[in-house]
Amino acid sequence: MRVAFGFDAHRLGGSPPLILGGVVVDPSVGVEAWSDGDVVGHAVTDAVLGVAGLGDIGAFFPSGDERWKGADSMAMLAEAVAKAGERGFQVAFADVTVVAGAVRVAPYREQIRTRLAAVLGVDEGRVSVKATTTDGLGFIGRGEGVAAVAVVTAVRSGP
Repeated sequence: MRVAFGFDAHRLGGSPPLILGGVVVDPSVGVEAWSDGDVVGHAVTDAVLGVAGLGDIGAFFPSGDERWKGADSMAMLAEAVAKAGERGFQVAFADVTVVAGAVRVAPYREQIRTRLAAVLGVDEGRVSVKATTTDGLGFIGRGEGVAAVAVVTAVRSGP
């Protein structure tokens, strides 16, 4: 079994909508990002790549590369899952925490779990989605951005 960690943060203020885990959670605000700016998708992608020893998201989906301009982060995650599978690793569990002040996650939690589970190829019971605030501290507390952290476990599925 392997365990890896992922993190992503983006400044609020880009083109709408705000997407978390492949789900539109706010159609009136967006984030500044090269792809769709889905911090949940990016954090989980980083963790999946890490659990397979493949490096980080920037190695496969670099900012500035026109192929990834406005890209769907769930497609990027699916590609990371496939690359991990090629390395003999199957995701066993994913735990994600969204860190936000101005964004409400609770109404979308189950939709995010469902979407992540489908892309990761696991039962919904193997995906946890939580949210927290910074109690007014830092850029997130000032309502300037949103972040996500993820931990992914994987088991060896092949040689």
